[in-house]
Amino acid sequence: MRLLITRPLPEQVMQAAAARFEVTARTSTQPLSDAELRSALTDYDVVLPTLGDLFSAQVFADVTPRAKLLANFGVGYNHIDVAAARAAGIAVTNTPGAVTEATADVALTLMLMTARRAGEGERLVRAGQWQGWHPTQFLGAMVSGKTVGIIGMGRIGKAIARRCHYGFGMEVIYHNRSQTEAGLPARQLPLDQVLQADFVVIAVPGGPATRHLINAETLALMQPHAILINIARGDVIEESALVAHLAAGKIAGAGLDVYEREPQISPALLQMQNVTLLPHLGTAVEKVRVDMGMMALQNLIAHLEGAALPNAV
Repeated sequence: MRLLITRPLPEQVMQAAAARFEVTARTSTQPLSDAELRSALTDYDVVLPTLGDLFSAQVFADVTPRAKLLANFGVGYNHIDVAAARAAGIAVTNTPGAVTEATADVALTLMLMTARRAGEGERLVRAGQWQGWHPTQFLGAMVSGKTVGIIGMGRIGKAIARRCHYGFGMEVIYHNRSQTEAGLPARQLPLDQVLQADFVVIAVPGGPATRHLINAETLALMQPHAILINIARGDVIEESALVAHLAAGKIAGAGLDVYEREPQISPALLQMQNVTLLPHLGTAVEKVRVDMGMMALQNLIAHLEGAALPNAV
């Protein structure tokens, strides 16, 4: 069975894949081009794609596919039109669970860095401009004891809630599209009330249902001292509206690991000192990336053996 792996993966994963499949592995770290997207579907039995490989409805419509499975490397799959894939006879899987703890860690990293102005301080030190400690330098905000509002209480949202509640004594409120238990002292509230928190953390899946969930209207509900954190998908936030609210001082800051037009970042955000910008580090831990690859491979092997797919979406 011919397998296309669209980006370089950890060597352990590559060896495991080669033991079961005839593997073609791209060496480029860039997403598939339009032509490559189509040839992936026509030249291979199964494909292991990842973020940025835009399998749109048009791509499926343009080909008579040979491929029967897209085993996505990552929990987020909004770059794949799942309905169009299904209509073309192609199953889609993802890698939930493997990414949870590492992504939650990055959410807390962004909260602390933004509240305590750590990025701003490090830039000053590296520029050789620090003139020593004084009592009013880089006064930031406390995280401990504050209220965190989590939008999306899935695996990652719950992991963030645990860190905030048990690690920092924060009050946890959350919004979720369905009724769910947080597994700790927390209150499920409407979105407008969750946006009143001191820290608002976005942990919803990407896709049409959540695109621009955070926009000018919802940002206007946040408090002037509040900090917005996004470790979900970039297009959940209307970036131009976020820039406008930050520039006007309507919210205090933002910590972003993902961007609406990734890897392009708004030039205005790059100039703002009260914004922490990370290069999509949510799952950037070697063990996590190996676990993600092996989970994707389990889906591929299940397909090879005619078994039920462990992580079908």
